[in-house]
Amino acid sequence: MAAAEPSPSLVVAHPGLAALRADALSPARARLVGAMARVSAERGYGAATVADVVRAAGVSRSTFYDEFASKEELFVEALRHGLAVLDARVEAAVREADDWRAKLRAGIRAYLAALEEDPRFARASLVEVHAAGPAALAVRTEALHTFADRYRRSARAARQERPEGREPPEETLLILCAGTEQLIVQRLSAHPTPHLTDLEDVFCDCAESLLLGPIPSPEES
Repeated sequence: MAAAEPSPSLVVAHPGLAALRADALSPARARLVGAMARVSAERGYGAATVADVVRAAGVSRSTFYDEFASKEELFVEALRHGLAVLDARVEAAVREADDWRAKLRAGIRAYLAALEEDPRFARASLVEVHAAGPAALAVRTEALHTFADRYRRSARAARQERPEGREPPEETLLILCAGTEQLIVQRLSAHPTPHLTDLEDVFCDCAESLLLGPIPSPEES
């Protein structure tokens, strides 16, 4: 029998898995994907073994290799599922808000709340991903660009308020994403189940300062 999920998981909330896991006889692949983020967060990706994952998922080793070629492949699939749910929650929150500041705050609040709700996925996606190989890092980079694009949309809306401001370059937006992520990593390093939602004002202050942008000098005008 598969081990019970100890807490709600962003990974298994993905529509591709949630419907399967609603049945007690859910497919082994869904259980393996659900177990991967939890095991890598608890033991560390490098220390986690296929044996650990199959034990947590309640499946056999042969079943694992029927579904996945390697631990890295499984981690990448779990990472993609969790990030897709995270992005969907941010998008839903943003849609409900009105002006650009409200949308920015709503998106940041949803992002932090989702990671606080599932600290195992937060740890897997922000800390353990660095040990999980190039494919996993490519997924993380893709996610950074996705969130940078969200900030870009906010920046364009903010320019209606300050038209003389200039749009921040892509690299600046990526620094904003990576820098705010680092604050979460520090919290994760200090406590296994950290409070993250109290970072909302810090994230918003950083984002607003950057998105409104510096006023161009006369030479740049």
